[in-house]
Amino acid sequence: MDKLKSGSALSCAGAALHNPKEYFAAYERMLANLPYSEIDKAICEIMAAYERGASIFTFGNGGSAALASHLACDLGKGTIIGQNGHKRFRVLALTDNIPLMTAWANDNCYDQIFAQQLQNFVVPGDLAFAISGSGNSPNVLRGLELAREHGARTLGLAGFKGGQMKALCDICVILPSDNMQIIEDFHLSVTHAISCTIRQRVLQGVHAREMSATGMAD
Repeated sequence: MDKLKSGSALSCAGAALHNPKEYFAAYERMLANLPYSEIDKAICEIMAAYERGASIFTFGNGGSAALASHLACDLGKGTIIGQNGHKRFRVLALTDNIPLMTAWANDNCYDQIFAQQLQNFVVPGDLAFAISGSGNSPNVLRGLELAREHGARTLGLAGFKGGQMKALCDICVILPSDNMQIIEDFHLSVTHAISCTIRQRVLQGVHAREMSATGMAD
């Protein structure tokens, strides 16, 4: 019950937004303070994982779970361009196997639903990409801890002040808001910005290889 009360309070935390105009005015404040430097670092981290053939694991709860699945789709399918089909992102959303998550939650505990899945797959050099508005979700923290124990890189997307997740991430993109709905809105926007930028970089790499091949043929 305490967790439910805490979660409910957290979802409505922050300055009250009384109407749509106030809600979207909060967008302007967020846009003026987006952590572009950290977003760029996150893009570089994901591209580095792609280049070395590492696996990327995405995970989160609630809206963040939906975004973890969405991001895996954007990276796994949305970056396939022309002749790069042979080299694809190795990305898996740990939020998609409902029977497995409920099995671990029922037989072990909910805090372990991501860590136990990672235990089967993660190897040194992989990338764990955690999404949490608060940065304090216990199952997300346990997943990050296990990833680090196995030599994986860790990337986080959070709000508020980053929570406990910040200390467990090699790179943590923290969106400076105390309103969970605004945070979740911009989490989606940030991941779209990341995936669009990565798609363009993959395209540039394809073009560079095509140019190199043409030059060699000449």
